[in-house]
Amino acid sequence: MTVRRSRIQLALFFILLCPVNIIGLWWAVGSPLVMDPNSICRKAKRLVGKQAELCQTQPEIVSEVAKGARLGVRECQYQFRYRRWNCTSHNKYFGKILQQDIRETAFVYAITAAGVAHAVTQACSMGDLLQCGCEATRNRAPPRPPSSSSGDGVKWEWGGCGDDVEFGYEKSKQFMDAKRRRGKSDIRTLIDLHNNEAGRLAVKLYMRTECKCHGLSGSCTLRTCWKKMPHFREVGDRLLERFNGASKVMGGNDGKTLIPVGQNIKPPDKQDLIYSDESPDFCVANRKTGSLGTRGRMCNSTAMDISGCDLLCCERGYREETVVFEENCLCRFHWCCVVQCKKCMVRKELSLCH
Repeated sequence: MTVRRSRIQLALFFILLCPVNIIGLWWAVGSPLVMDPNSICRKAKRLVGKQAELCQTQPEIVSEVAKGARLGVRECQYQFRYRRWNCTSHNKYFGKILQQDIRETAFVYAITAAGVAHAVTQACSMGDLLQCGCEATRNRAPPRPPSSSSGDGVKWEWGGCGDDVEFGYEKSKQFMDAKRRRGKSDIRTLIDLHNNEAGRLAVKLYMRTECKCHGLSGSCTLRTCWKKMPHFREVGDRLLERFNGASKVMGGNDGKTLIPVGQNIKPPDKQDLIYSDESPDFCVANRKTGSLGTRGRMCNSTAMDISGCDLLCCERGYREETVVFEENCLCRFHWCCVVQCKKCMVRKELSLCH
């Protein structure tokens, strides 16, 4: 069961990263499948309940789910660009990562679930989906004015087009949290579902309030406010912090709970990322662990952080290499409406790991 699920996950992420117009999707019965919306509908007999119904009646939501998954993978590659494991799209090695219960796998699950919630919610606000729209604010308490404006007579009310994050949250949960068998030997399922939820909460719990003033001659006699999602880069930054502080867990005797490993360690909350196995060091290529190694990777010879050559190259040393490439330069705008640039040869010194 675990091997089959990992192989399907591998195919999913490989397709999501390919520059072709293929819809990828985390789907279940028990596993995510890779297919376009039409294929999902043709195979709907393999699905049950609401999943089968949505597949047949709302394929446009499936498309947005796929966009969200790809958004998540791109953000993973950005956040890990300076690390030994850089969220590589190399399918053979990535598949091995997904077969493990390590920190990196936890981040992939979380950022992808967050991407789906974010993309579906955004599509609602943009009017791209008939099933949803702007957030309903009829029963919400009026927004609190900032302390600087209290008592100034400005009226506040909800309006505009707030992001309906609840809809995106529910669709992400429905699509990403496949109905899987829970048992004493399926601790992986509990961990995956926890990390999915942590990703969604990184979107849902950090909504911001935006406002606009209304009034004659630039006055602000009425302020209309609405809720907006955090920028997805903020979501990625927040989940990376959770990755750095991820909690190691093991299964409880009942097979339904997870407990932290180590003494005097508080249980992880819903926003924490969790894992059960230690990560490899990713220094050298190893197909068994999914490590591509860091040989040939660019590093920063002056940095002391994770992007520095000492850490990234695993103390193997590095070499300096000069590359020459062509780029646009001395660009000028000509009325109307053309930008003309010259071509310049640029020389750059690179540091590459041995």
